[in-house]
Amino acid sequence: MNMKIEDGKGAMGSQMNFGVRCVAGCRKLLSQLDDVKAQVVAEFRDRMEDHRYVLDLAMNEAEALAWDMGFPQLLFPTLATEKASAVTGWHLRQQSLRRQTASLRLAA
Repeated sequence: MNMKIEDGKGAMGSQMNFGVRCVAGCRKLLSQLDDVKAQVVAEFRDRMEDHRYVLDLAMNEAEALAWDMGFPQLLFPTLATEKASAVTGWHLRQQSLRRQTASLRLAA
C-alpha cells in the first residue's frame, strides 16, 4: 500500500483532509460559543458583585444544555441570557433579604 498522504489524493488523504476540516470547524464553533459567553458575562457581571462564580456556573449549565440538545450555536445565546437573568434575579432577592434582615436587627 503506497498511498501519498501529503498530496490529499486517495482514500487516506481525503480522510485526513476531512479530519483537518472537522477539527477546524469544531474550533470555530467553540470560539463562537466562548465569544457569546464572554458577551453575556460582561453584560451581567456588574450586577452580581460578590456572586460572580454563580454566573460562571450558570454559563456552564447553559452550555451543557445547548450541547445536549444538539444545536449549541443556535440555543446557547438564548439559554445563557436566560440563565444569567435568573441568577441576577436570585442575587437581587438575596440582597433585598439581607437588607430586610439588617433593618429588623436594627429595629430590635
